[in-house]
Amino acid sequence: MSYAIKCLSFVLYCCFLTGCWSANELTDISLATSLAIDKDEQGYMVTIQVLNPNEIAGDKISNRATVSSYSAVGETMFEAVRKLTETSPRKVNLSHLQLIVYGEELARDGIGKTLDLLLRDHELRTDFNIIVAKGTRGKELISILTPLERIPATKIKTSLESSQNFLASTKVVQLSELVESISAEGKEAVLNSVYVEGDTNFGPKIENAESGTAPTKLLLDGIGVFSDDKLQGWLSTNEGKGYNFITDNITSTSIQTNCGESGKLALEVTSSKTKLKGMWKDGTPQIGITINLEANIADAECVIDLTKEENILALREGADKSIKALVETSILTAKEYESDIFGFGEVMKRSHPKIWDKIKGDWPSHFSNLTVDIEVSTEIKNAGIIAQPIYDAVQRKKQQKEGN
Repeated sequence: MSYAIKCLSFVLYCCFLTGCWSANELTDISLATSLAIDKDEQGYMVTIQVLNPNEIAGDKISNRATVSSYSAVGETMFEAVRKLTETSPRKVNLSHLQLIVYGEELARDGIGKTLDLLLRDHELRTDFNIIVAKGTRGKELISILTPLERIPATKIKTSLESSQNFLASTKVVQLSELVESISAEGKEAVLNSVYVEGDTNFGPKIENAESGTAPTKLLLDGIGVFSDDKLQGWLSTNEGKGYNFITDNITSTSIQTNCGESGKLALEVTSSKTKLKGMWKDGTPQIGITINLEANIADAECVIDLTKEENILALREGADKSIKALVETSILTAKEYESDIFGFGEVMKRSHPKIWDKIKGDWPSHFSNLTVDIEVSTEIKNAGIIAQPIYDAVQRKKQQKEGN
């Protein structure tokens, strides 16, 4: 290849590498980390939480907040977002959203109409978490400043993910899963809830973030149950754990069981696998749930000999009962709302498609009267680095003193 051709090729390649024509300078835009959507008389109130770059960058600490909030009202979601330019000093950029918060009033009224913009806007990524502000508006919730974590949206996001991965009482939901659950046959949506504890007027002040105890806090509080696109009610923390067992969404969690005459023993669940089976018996739909899990002994606050096989068997049976109770209470609460958040209808659709076509129109009623058979099998793999509980030795020492 001649030198001239090489030079020409190099020039042509450069023409295709000019990829910064649409770049936005950080000095010209406001990076939004969270977006709240609330019901308003005119339509929607949209509130964004944006970063203050000067407070995030560098090591210097000032007495100014790391984020600011701006709100606007519009008849449609798009109008409200565009009207944010009237209050925000810069063009709003939504490509770095970590969190979307629905106010409870809007969630109960229906969130379906708000999803179109979130799906259609090319600027938005879909990996943000979506929650409901329990008992308050989303605007109030995202305005709360938090200690330790300088960006409140990051605090909520990490708390949700940690709680799901290590306690399994919450459910992380992103846009694609929410849309799929709302639009699917035989399944309803869930969104985790967060509420404000303390004075919502004090929460946005910098003093709240600087306080070690934070008078106003953001706390996780159960899972919101939807029917179609409307919030119906809540699962408690334990019911949320039961929901995650049913939907095979357990990474790790703790299970408490009785031990000895009056003691308690905690198990650390290290793996869990759930299988759902749809059945048609005596003219009615039924669901079978099989849960197989492995666990380690994490905390024995009782007198027990862990070297005896019969004691381990008793612990396994106790764990089975505890998990079955969590699952049963979760199902009972969902039945009260006539909301199949577990996807039992999808299971019936796959296993008995012809029957499903006949009953799908009345599935909420079938779900409320559904017979569910639950089987749980716990295998205890590890007792830890000590064979006998310390509590056992303490009790023997007390008995010796009393005998003397």
